[in-house]
Amino acid sequence: MKRNFRVCTTRHVTKQEWVSQRADIFTCLQADVPLAVVEEILLNLPAHQVVRVCSLVCREWKELVDSASHWRERCRRERIQPCDASRTPDDWRLFYFITKNRRNLLKNPRAEDKLKGWKIVQNGGDCWVAEENRKPFPDETVTKCYVTSYGLCLKQQLIYLKKEGYSDAFMDQLQPHIKISDWYAPRFDCGCQYEICVELLDQRKKPICTFQPEKVFFEQWNDEPWCQMTHVFKDYGPGVRFIRFTHGGVDTQFWSGWFGIRVTNSSCFTV
Repeated sequence: MKRNFRVCTTRHVTKQEWVSQRADIFTCLQADVPLAVVEEILLNLPAHQVVRVCSLVCREWKELVDSASHWRERCRRERIQPCDASRTPDDWRLFYFITKNRRNLLKNPRAEDKLKGWKIVQNGGDCWVAEENRKPFPDETVTKCYVTSYGLCLKQQLIYLKKEGYSDAFMDQLQPHIKISDWYAPRFDCGCQYEICVELLDQRKKPICTFQPEKVFFEQWNDEPWCQMTHVFKDYGPGVRFIRFTHGGVDTQFWSGWFGIRVTNSSCFTV
C-alpha cells in the first residue's frame, strides 16, 4: 500500500525546536508527499542532520533514517565502498560515518605537544626531545620533529580500536585496510639508525600481524633527506582489537646530545 507523508517548508530550527514543536509543524503541512520523495529529501540533507533531527520528526521518518537501504544508497552516491567488495557491511550507517570521519589514529604525531600521547619505551643517551625541523619538511605545515640521542630511543602508541569507534564486528567482518606512514631524516654530520615496528594485536594484545622492516642506516655527511616509510595491512583476519606503533632509533657515533634520527608526521589510517 502506498504511504504518503506531508511536509512543508519552514525556517531552520534547532533539534530542541523540532522535538517540542513537532505537533505544530504537522498542523501546517499542506501537501501529501510520497515516501520516495521524502527519502530523496533525506538523502540530500547532511547525514548528521538526518540522524539528529529528522529521525525525531515521526515514526515513519525514523524508520527511513534507520533503514540499511538509506545508508547503502548514501554510500553509493558518495562513492563510499568497502575496500574488498566481497565483504559488505552489516551496519551501513556505522560504515558510512567511520569512513566519512576517517582520521589519523595516532595522537600528537608532529611533536606539536612535545611527547604527550607517547609511551617512552627506550630513552637512551640524552633521551628523546622535540625540536624544530632542521630542514624544511615536504608539507610546510609540519615544523617540528622528535629527535633521538646516542643511546637507543623508542616510543610507542597503543591504539584501542573500539575506543576509536571501530566495533569488534566491524573489524572482523570488513577487515578494513590499515595504512601506516612514518617520516624520518638524519643529520648531515652524524650517522644514525631508524627502526619501526607496527603490530595488529588481538584482545590479549598478542600479535596477529606484524610489519617490521630492516633497520635503515645513514652514513655521516649526507644531505639530510626526509624519507617516508609506508605499509598497508590487508586480509589480516578476524580478531584485531589494537594497533601497536613503535618507532625510533639512535645515532651511530655516540655523540652527546641529539644527533640521532628524527621522526615526525606519523600516521595510521583505515582505508
